[in-house]
Amino acid sequence: MIVSMKKKWIHTAVACVLILLINPGLAAAEKSAEASLGGAGKADLLIVVGAGGLEQYQELFSEWTSMLRSVGAQAQANVTVVGPELPEGSTGDLKDQLQSTIESLSAETSEPLWIAMIGHGTFDGRTAKFNMAGPDVSSQELAEWLKPLKRPLAVMNTASASAPFLNALSGPNRVILTATRDGFELNFARFGSYLVKALGSSTADLDKDGQTSLLEAFIMASRQVDEFYEVEGRLASEHALLDDTGDQKGIAADWFKGVRPVKQPEGQSKPDGRIASQFHLLENTLEKQMSLEIKQRRDELEQAIFELRDHRTDMDEAAYFERLEALLIPFAELYAELDQATESEDSSSPEDDLYFE
Repeated sequence: MIVSMKKKWIHTAVACVLILLINPGLAAAEKSAEASLGGAGKADLLIVVGAGGLEQYQELFSEWTSMLRSVGAQAQANVTVVGPELPEGSTGDLKDQLQSTIESLSAETSEPLWIAMIGHGTFDGRTAKFNMAGPDVSSQELAEWLKPLKRPLAVMNTASASAPFLNALSGPNRVILTATRDGFELNFARFGSYLVKALGSSTADLDKDGQTSLLEAFIMASRQVDEFYEVEGRLASEHALLDDTGDQKGIAADWFKGVRPVKQPEGQSKPDGRIASQFHLLENTLEKQMSLEIKQRRDELEQAIFELRDHRTDMDEAAYFERLEALLIPFAELYAELDQATESEDSSSPEDDLYFE
């Protein structure tokens, strides 16, 4: 029985490939081709630039901001920059401006909001803050401002002492990155430099699908930070974390080999990284042409496959392959439908790098 189920699953997998590559018309498309096209709307990219202090840090933060703005422009995102100085003629302070900017963004949409925080941070043992010209922003304040948002959210806090922001901001459908693993890593963090470069580079495309996910950028940047301290012969003073399960814990990049997790969380917790793997600022050709409806359906199927893999050791092998088949067929049909609508344009060609490392 197990052997026959394996053969049946192999036949199904081969059929899925044939559907995708040979005759997309064989797929049972439930939606019209027109509904699959047109692409999704625009993501919002909010770059928050803190006070640099010393001139050398001001220059670095300006450079990182410029790089990320270029990535956002190529992604055709709605890019907004707050800081490092208050615009001439503005009233209030940068903290007020940041709050009003967040409040002006659409609260309920399927388009993601990306927030990048570039600067320094502090932690007094109780409260973590992001340093800005004027009053600083605490993790609790930012959490309150973001609470009304009902949309996919990625927050990348590249500052020192940023880990408490992960605890404060963690939640469903959110990806939180911090440059440090606790609030007491107070030295200047280099993580942001490598992260913004990775987001605009095909070198960080570890699974070679023609686009770099936030998970891949996190893994690449973390590895490069480790290499920096190793080459310099210095004790690492920053250890980046990623959380996308809402458990407020976060994991380091050494949990992954490529983009596959090699460690498992304790208890019934889901492994981090799965939602982050579906966040792409720069999308490949096919991803750009997908409607939000198609993306959401694809993401749901991917998550279901991930969860099925988690329970493989608890299942009868025949039952496992039967359930896997039930997920793979609609997954293949979804891409076959899109392939039919786009008349088979190659979607896996990597985008040109924005920056050379």
